[in-house]
Amino acid sequence: MKALFFGTPEVAVPYLEVLAASHEVLAVVSQPDRPAGRGLATAPTPVKRKALELGVTVLQPQRPSEIADRLKALGADLSLVVAYGRILKPDVLSAARLGALNVHFSLLPKYRGAAPVQWSLVRGETTTGVTLFWLDEGMDTGPIFCAREAPVGPDEDAPALMARLQALGLEALKDALGAVAAGRVERRPQQGEPTLAPLIKREDARLDFSRLAPELHNIARGFRAWPKAYFALSLPKGRQLVQVLSTRRDEGEGPATGRPGAILRVDRDGGVLVECGYRSRLWFLAVQPEGKKPVNAAQFINGLRLGAGDFLPFERM
Repeated sequence: MKALFFGTPEVAVPYLEVLAASHEVLAVVSQPDRPAGRGLATAPTPVKRKALELGVTVLQPQRPSEIADRLKALGADLSLVVAYGRILKPDVLSAARLGALNVHFSLLPKYRGAAPVQWSLVRGETTTGVTLFWLDEGMDTGPIFCAREAPVGPDEDAPALMARLQALGLEALKDALGAVAAGRVERRPQQGEPTLAPLIKREDARLDFSRLAPELHNIARGFRAWPKAYFALSLPKGRQLVQVLSTRRDEGEGPATGRPGAILRVDRDGGVLVECGYRSRLWFLAVQPEGKKPVNAAQFINGLRLGAGDFLPFERM
């Protein structure tokens, strides 16, 4: 089978490798190279690097439609799209005979959009998965080829979940490519109530202790990579932002003050237990004050000269 591949970041590289291992990749389309690193030297995208290693032609248009005619002239059977980062218009989607198959890291129609893994964790989902579907003009609205489910652990964070979904998606892709090559092409309409997974803003990761502890825990694990969950403190020396690197749910029961932000317990090895909204409780294990190195949350609290019974002067949203 002859194929085109659209992708840009590192997460897309294994999918290009799977495609190239069993089919002829006529061209790879990736976003233009951009400055990266401290020196801001122009660097190739991860997908471009892999394509060049494989000896495949790489195209990097500013707008995919610029090369629509060129792609169509290649005579591909299938396009595979993984984290390309640009919306493809009908002239590009129709460049391959069968259309464009996309790998999406949720069970569509849930979490359509740019950040499905992060938002599924923030919303406390216990089940997610990977969907291979055919792109159309909408945002992740096309018919489904296949889907694979995966459970979500209660303390699993975004990098760990993404690694599992990556492996699941590769398995699904291998099976799907075999089916397409054999002429078995599925196109099932999406069913169910859609939800969205929009681009993440830094403010989405801000923690307000007046919210329920499970909600804060989900935000912290959902935004583990970027933008890390954080809270803001109003201190005598000024405002301080503190990133939250690790949290743990508190399953026990104990005294509560009815005041979100109250420090209930400081454990030198275990972190800091903080009261949240409606007398819920959450352990903060590791934090990183702005401009400083990561520390155990207990060390941070001790550095503020606070302890059990004191109150964290957090800024409400």
